[in-house]
Amino acid sequence: MQIVFHIGAHCTDDERLLKTLLKNNEVFAAEGIAVPGPGKYRNLLRDTMQNLKGQVPAPNTRDILLDAILDDAPAERMVLSNSNFICIPGRIFRDSQFYPQAGQRAQTFASIFPDDQLELFMGLRNLATFVPAAFRATKHDDFPTFLNNTPMEELRWSNVVARIKEAVPNASLTIWCNEDTPLIWAQLVREISGVDPLTKITGGFDLMSAIMSNEGMQRFLSYIKSHPPQSENQKRRIMAAFMDKYAIDDEVEEEVDLPGWTDEVMDFLTEIYEEDIDIIQSMPGVTVITP
Repeated sequence: MQIVFHIGAHCTDDERLLKTLLKNNEVFAAEGIAVPGPGKYRNLLRDTMQNLKGQVPAPNTRDILLDAILDDAPAERMVLSNSNFICIPGRIFRDSQFYPQAGQRAQTFASIFPDDQLELFMGLRNLATFVPAAFRATKHDDFPTFLNNTPMEELRWSNVVARIKEAVPNASLTIWCNEDTPLIWAQLVREISGVDPLTKITGGFDLMSAIMSNEGMQRFLSYIKSHPPQSENQKRRIMAAFMDKYAIDDEVEEEVDLPGWTDEVMDFLTEIYEEDIDIIQSMPGVTVITP
C-alpha cells in the first residue's frame, strides 16, 4: 500500500492542502485513494508514536491502525496530513537544533508501516518569515526561549531534509517552496493524491483565491475561460500576472516585529534559504516541485 504523509512544515499552507484534498474525496476514492478526515488519525498516530518510545512496533500495529483509519474502506493509497507529525511548534528548536526530531519521527513512520511504500511531502518557507510565524503559533512569550540557543547559521532546511532522507532512504520525499504554492497548487494536489496529471480536480485555485481580491479572481477566471491556456507553463504565467496585479498586500506581505530580528538578519536568512533550495534540488531521492 502507498502511505503518504504530508508533514508540514508548520506555518505553510494552514490546512488548505488537506481541505482541498477532502473536496476531491469522491474522485480520489473511485481510484482507490483514501483521504481520511484528520479526526480519524491525528490523535491515534500521535498516541501510537508516543507509546512506542523508540521501540519496534508490535507486528499487528499497522493493521490495527489501518482498520481504525480506513474503517474497512478499500484503498491502495492513503494520504495523511498534519504539520505536527514531526513535532509541535514549541519543539521546532531543541538542543540548539532546527527540527531535531525530523529524522526520528520519519523513521517511526517507516517502522509502523514497514512493508508499505512510504511517501513524504513537505513545504518549506523562507526562514526570515517562518521563524516569526512559528513563534506566534506557540505558547511562548519569550523569543530567545523559543529559539533555544539555536545559532542563525544552523537554521537550514537542507539539514532537516538530509536527516529525513537519511532516516528513511527508501521513502520518496517531495519538497516545494511555500512562496511558489499558489502557482503549483493544482499540481501539488495531484502529486500528493497520486492521480493522473490530467485528472480534473476541485479547488485547483483555492490558494490563489485566498491571496487575491474578489475582483481580481473573477477577472482571472473570466480570462482563462475566454483564453484557455495551451500549456501548464502558460497558465502559470497568466496566474502570476494576475496575482502581481490583484494580490492583497496583507496576504503576501508580512511585518516582523521581534527583538533582534533586523533587516540584516532577514536578508541573511533569506540568502540561506535560497542557497538551501539549490542544495535540496541536488539531493538524490528528493523531488522539488517548482513553477
